Amino acid sequence: MSDPVSSIRNLGPAFEQACATAGIHSAQELRDLGADAAYTRLLQAGTKPHFIGYYVLVMGLQGRPWNDCKGAEKMALRDRFDAIKASVSTPLQSQMIADLDAIGVRVTPQDLKLA
Repeated sequence: MSDPVSSIRNLGPAFEQACATAGIHSAQELRDLGADAAYTRLLQAGTKPHFIGYYVLVMGLQGRPWNDCKGAEKMALRDRFDAIKASVSTPLQSQMIADLDAIGVRVTPQDLKLA
């Protein structure tokens, strides 16, 4: 039997449930994915982006306490978090874009061409 996600330092039952929703069902699967790929999957599955949740995951996968993240390391993790967040279209964002398209609010590059 494989270890549950919550067996990783800093990660509790709520994070384990979010991982299950994203298709990550064991601590080993989470370790194999790594923090960035796993967090991307969490966002794609509908988890609300939160920087603290991201760096808690990074620290946990390194076996470190969550509050060990400071200074330049924390700033570098913030940059990684922002890049991940920017690269993921969440289900809510996708629905919002579809709704805006349906009522003709968004402008496409084709709309901007001059006749």
